[in-house]
Amino acid sequence: MARPKSLATLSIEALLKLRDDIGTALARRANDMKQQLARLGGADGTDGNGRRGRRKGGPLKGRKIAPKYRGPGGETWAGRGARPRWLADALKGGKKLDDFLIAKKPAGAKRKAKR
Repeated sequence: MARPKSLATLSIEALLKLRDDIGTALARRANDMKQQLARLGGADGTDGNGRRGRRKGGPLKGRKIAPKYRGPGGETWAGRGARPRWLADALKGGKKLDDFLIAKKPAGAKRKAKR
């Protein structure tokens, strides 16, 4: 495809044809690149068929942890995620976060496994 000297001098029909030619060239190029990635088999994060593999989370993802804070109504919060409303309201009322801490067992008080 010959490159025009100036786009301003082209007619509307010529500009529309040029736009269509560019669109088909870009689509062809994108198709070629997708085929190359598929031949590489996973260089784009897929398994070669366009499906993404299973991503692993962190080692603690989905694990329950013991609550660290207990509210006056027995509500608990582990200290992860958004702060619960009961705690936010109490903090606005002048209480401190340490007032809601649950007492932990000493480190040496772990149970021994039975044999």
